[in-house]
Amino acid sequence: MRSLFIALIILKSAIGFGQSADFFVEKPLHKFPKTVEGPVLEHTYTVTNQGTAPLIITEYKVACPCTKVVLPDTIAPGASAEIKLTFDTKGKYYQQDRKIILFTNSKKPIQELRFKVYVIPKDESEGGNQ
Repeated sequence: MRSLFIALIILKSAIGFGQSADFFVEKPLHKFPKTVEGPVLEHTYTVTNQGTAPLIITEYKVACPCTKVVLPDTIAPGASAEIKLTFDTKGKYYQQDRKIILFTNSKKPIQELRFKVYVIPKDESEGGNQ
């Protein structure tokens, strides 16, 4: 009886180890149109868990506090959820190429999203210095 119990535990563990989350974003790069400095830009990435275990995004890192990200709770296998991005263009000039580094329990634990935008300085859009 004891060996049957141990065999069941080993079998259950083996099945559990075979499960994993799989992070997928169809368009990991978003390009905003040219923007005059000032507004807060918003974009939503759709993430799908193509794995067999729940997908958990534990944290994110960005280069500056001008970029904020709202992460979803756990994403069930086969389900999709949204990652909401905001980027404050105030004080940002010219070509911006930003990365969002995500830490997950996916097969590839570090994922990357990007966005680009060309920010026109406010004084240049008004026809010169004031």
